[in-house]
Amino acid sequence: MKSLAVGALAISMIASVAGAQTSAPSTGPYKVLKADKVGGVGGFDYLYADVPGRKLYIPRRGPSGHMTVYDLDTLAPLGDIAGINAHGTAIDPKSGHGFASAKPVAMFDSSTLAMIKTIDVQGNPDGILGDPVSQRVYIFSHSAPNVTVLNAVDGAVVGTIDLGGAPEQAVTDGKGHLYVDLEDKDQVAVVDTKTLTKTGAYSLGDKCGGPGGLALDEKNRVLFVACHEPANMAMLNADTGEILSVLPIGAGVDGAAFNPNTLEALSTQGDGSLTVIKELSPKSFVVEQTVKTQVGARTVTLDTRTNHLFTATVEFGAAPAPSSPATSGGRPARGPMLPDSFTILEVGK
Repeated sequence: MKSLAVGALAISMIASVAGAQTSAPSTGPYKVLKADKVGGVGGFDYLYADVPGRKLYIPRRGPSGHMTVYDLDTLAPLGDIAGINAHGTAIDPKSGHGFASAKPVAMFDSSTLAMIKTIDVQGNPDGILGDPVSQRVYIFSHSAPNVTVLNAVDGAVVGTIDLGGAPEQAVTDGKGHLYVDLEDKDQVAVVDTKTLTKTGAYSLGDKCGGPGGLALDEKNRVLFVACHEPANMAMLNADTGEILSVLPIGAGVDGAAFNPNTLEALSTQGDGSLTVIKELSPKSFVVEQTVKTQVGARTVTLDTRTNHLFTATVEFGAAPAPSSPATSGGRPARGPMLPDSFTILEVGK
């Protein structure tokens, strides 16, 4: 994913599409419970809730990259790991080892937050996913190799996987299947985690383009794919790839989660909205609520113990004139991040 740093999604562009989702109710049980302006230096990317360990990990990117760690229940600061310019985090609960998707990958002790070692990998590490069942950690890269697989016990490289596309978010069912949305292919890749090979891909057609978020209902075998253009969430049968339903979400999605306790899929969008989709049955879904968050809050992590979710953003200064040059990737330029404006949002009922 693109971290919120230089070249992030422009506020002017987000504002132009904000409010496009008109079919979802704006009132409901979910609301922002806390907006904690913690400040600090650097952009940010994927948040990670370590539910058993009760910690919230947030990478802060930039010249002085570091990992900030907060108490998941109070958001009180617990520590900081210096020298990590990472995109995301994964924690293996059995070994207590943490991993940060940087180059090189950082391996640390999740109890003491002390660095253990760094691990050289190929590609350009971005997304990350830990599988507690197999005790493996998957590092994702838009460039080859698309996936590097690590042993969470000792950090050894187990192998690599060619996905044939640019991976964004991924999920595993703990039963030998890894699902990865491919942003540039409008597909969800299917991987056999035993052989570390891609076995297939589910096409999203024209219903859900540029997937940026992915979640899974393991019990009912439903994949929730959140997309940029059109701004929809597509529900797929995880075993066949059949598209079960398509519903609208907000603009600028970059994260999704599924809560098995409430049977709700949740996606966060850069336009300042959070979409809640209720699974009425394995084949029936409805947009339950659109929650107003804050512009730029487009990644999400879920605490399944409290059913609260966390997102984050920063405040921006005035955007440059429309005639200003576009940033890398063709995105319009945006205003500068305001110092010490980084804010963690906690959302719940």
